[in-house]
Amino acid sequence: MAAVVLLTDRSPGEALPALPAWELDLKTEPLSREGLEHVLALRPQAVLVDGVENPGQAHALLREAREREPRTPTVAIVERADLERLPWPEVADELLFPGATEAEILVRLAMLRRRAGGGEETVRLGPLVLDTESFRVTVAGRPLDLTFKEFELLRFLASRPGRVFTRPALLREVWGYDFYGGTRTVDVHVRRLRAKLGPEHEHLIETVRGVGYRSADLDDG
Repeated sequence: MAAVVLLTDRSPGEALPALPAWELDLKTEPLSREGLEHVLALRPQAVLVDGVENPGQAHALLREAREREPRTPTVAIVERADLERLPWPEVADELLFPGATEAEILVRLAMLRRRAGGGEETVRLGPLVLDTESFRVTVAGRPLDLTFKEFELLRFLASRPGRVFTRPALLREVWGYDFYGGTRTVDVHVRRLRAKLGPEHEHLIETVRGVGYRSADLDDG
């Protein structure tokens, strides 16, 4: 199993110049659906997609990867000028600029690995059960199909019942430092989580008006 796969039509050094300086277990595939097929078969710890020369193709492949393997962490490599052209936070778990330093690449991939590494912990919140080893989530016995970031956001909140977190705090804790997606990203993910929890259980994620979000404290009162 490759630790990291890079989808690109360029050399790794052209796509992300700092990559060759690091002894990385890296495999490259073309920026194409065929390349994506090979990537998904490898079950890597992270997928980097080069969106510098062809942002539209990169975004489409990231979306397909999320739809087919939502628990596989993904990183989009994009130019600053393209940040607002396409909704990258909807399809990628992390963003990197081509000029990212080796230290930044290390930090972002380490954070993805740590989160994806799971562990044996089971997080419970009333009818909600999250298995951090298998990424399996059920609510009242019904399985939920969550993306990697949806899982991470739900795990973060559910493991801290009753604690209120601002949107910037959630961006730092769940998406990583200096995330480029903006606080609207949090609102979008909360809305999707509530939709997947369904009307009977959407109350497990509460809005604290003017502050942010928290998971329900079911032991309160």
